[in-house]
Order: sequence, then C-alpha cells, then structure tokens
Amino acid sequence: MLPTEDLFVHLYVLVDDAVADGTVAIPPRPGPVPACSDAEVLTIALARHVLGRRSEAGWLAEVRRDWAHLFPRLPAQSEFNRRTRWLWGAFEALRANLAARCPDDSWQQIDTSALPVRHPSRVRGPDGWTGPAGLAAGFGRDAAHAEWFYGFRLAARTDLGSRIVRGWGIVPAAVNEREVADDLLDGIRPPAGLLLDRGFSGRAFAARHTASGTAVVLAHSRAQRRQLSKAQRRPVAALRNRIETSYGEITDRLELARHGAHTFWGLLTRVAATLAAHTLLRLQLI
Repeated sequence: MLPTEDLFVHLYVLVDDAVADGTVAIPPRPGPVPACSDAEVLTIALARHVLGRRSEAGWLAEVRRDWAHLFPRLPAQSEFNRRTRWLWGAFEALRANLAARCPDDSWQQIDTSALPVRHPSRVRGPDGWTGPAGLAAGFGRDAAHAEWFYGFRLAARTDLGSRIVRGWGIVPAAVNEREVADDLLDGIRPPAGLLLDRGFSGRAFAARHTASGTAVVLAHSRAQRRQLSKAQRRPVAALRNRIETSYGEITDRLELARHGAHTFWGLLTRVAATLAAHTLLRLQLI
C-alpha cells in the first residue's frame, strides 16, 4: 500500500485521466462549476474505501485537517455527500474500465451477501428504503451468520483466481439466487466453470449451464463435509474458502458489511465505490 499522500496523488491522476479521456463520464448538472473538481471528490471518496475509513464525516475532517495542501477547496460535508451520490456511476465506470485491463478467468464464482439497512426488530412498516424498478428493502435469511436481516443483497460475479469483480447488482433480500446467477451471466461468453454456494443448487439450472459448456461446481454443505474423510475435506475446504475469501474482502475488509448508509442511493454509492476500491487492490494498482 502506498503512503497516504502518494495514494491521493496516484488516485487523482488515475481518475482525472479517466475523466479527461471520457472513460468516466460525469453527468451534467446545473449551476456554476464547483471549486473542488469532480475528480477530487471521486479521489477522496475512493481513498476512504481503499483505506477502510468507515465514517464519511470523520474522513472528510481528516482530509481537511491533514491533507488541505492537496485539497484546498473542500466543500462542506452536506455538499460533499450530495456530489458523491451524484457521481455513483463514475465509480462503476472506473471499476469496469480497470477490470477490463485484465482478461477474465475461465472459471468464475457467483454468490450473494446480506446488506442490512435496519435491525429487524426496528421495522414497523413501509419505509424509505426503495430503489429503482420497484426494488425495496425486505426480510431475508443470512446463512453465513445464521440470522434474519432486513435490507438487500449484494450479488456479484468474480474471477475464481484473481477475484476481480466482473458483474454485480443490488437485489432483494429474499431472492431466487439461481435467477440472480442467470442475470449476471446474461450476455457474456459462457465461462468454462462456475463455483457456487449451495443456494444455487438445482437440476434445471445446472443442466442449462452445462449445456452451454459451463461446468457447475457446488461447494459442499456442512452436513456433506462431515461425511468426508480428512483427506477429502481439504480440496472441499479450499473451494469453500475461495467463496468466503472473495466476499470477506468486499464486505468485511472494505467495511461494506457496516456501510452506514441512510438511503438506497447512499448504499448504491458505497457499494460502487467499494467495488472500485476492491478492483484497485486486486490489480495491485495502489
């Protein structure tokens, strides 16, 4: 990892070049040109996720205190938050462009992870946690922690070897994971193989993808693992660990499991920025 000042400089050059050559398109907005550029806002927000700073307010205060010589015209907290939400698509454009620099692995993996937005005991009826196309927060089961949650799920397709994210989406908390996998695979060249969790098991699903030339491998359940010998458990554990490692990097190490968003669009922005930061780290560009 680069020293913080070098990280800021490196990220700014990367983002500013992408904006200048049109790789990252900035949506137009009314009003005068802000003193703090969009490239600076993207750089500061991206650095927060790379460094794992959980608090937006705390991070902006740190930048204002320690790095004012790099960003002399920082906006107020509320304006910075609004502009970051406005630019959420820029994070995704940057991630997709960076990921395209590395060829896709022939084997990929797909999984979903809980994105809680409120404790289940505090849900009393309809709320403001709604997104586009009728997407709304709901109740779901978090198998990894054996508990119920209220919110959404992050679905992602990643390379099996490099663990670079190739496709993702925010989906309902209670969702058919096989349909999610179909959506993430739609329109792409079928991979040679897919490593999946038990939630994706289904004969029709496996047969459909096998017919297209994709081998479907399901990680063993806990009950199945108990029936194996120690020698047999080692390769099975390796498969299980690959799935858990990929999502651990995204949801735990990069603080997405405790996103702290207050609206769906805030959550969307944090996810997009987190996945862009994850791609930078996996490609060892910082």
